[in-house]
Amino acid sequence: MREFTLELVATPESIDELGHVNNAVWVQWIQQVATGHWDAAAPEAHKLAYIWVVVRHEIDYLRALGPGETVIARTWVADKPQGAKFDRYMEFTDADGKVHVRARTVWALLDKASGRPLRVTADVVAPFVEDMP
Repeated sequence: MREFTLELVATPESIDELGHVNNAVWVQWIQQVATGHWDAAAPEAHKLAYIWVVVRHEIDYLRALGPGETVIARTWVADKPQGAKFDRYMEFTDADGKVHVRARTVWALLDKASGRPLRVTADVVAPFVEDMP
């Protein structure tokens, strides 16, 4: 599998009344990391023709992240697509390797022009995986 990583810092705007990164910010970070992976790996023709939308998030919030703290977000694709749907896995870890958040998100591929779902084909998957079973 081909992974993508991105460093994220908890800014003052990310912090909620409990003094840690708000759950809604984690969801925004998940989207930022997923789209960053697409932008980094997908061929330009695919970026022009397709767009992804989230259809499901499963998120485990394991540790709080406080103001000014940093995590490394790591994402990868491990499963075969199912029609238009494609699962993406993520972990957000600190410098000590402790996982703060773990997620599995399901994305659907749409045709940009029509807005209709499209079957995820091998050429769309290829930039994101080493070998797909």
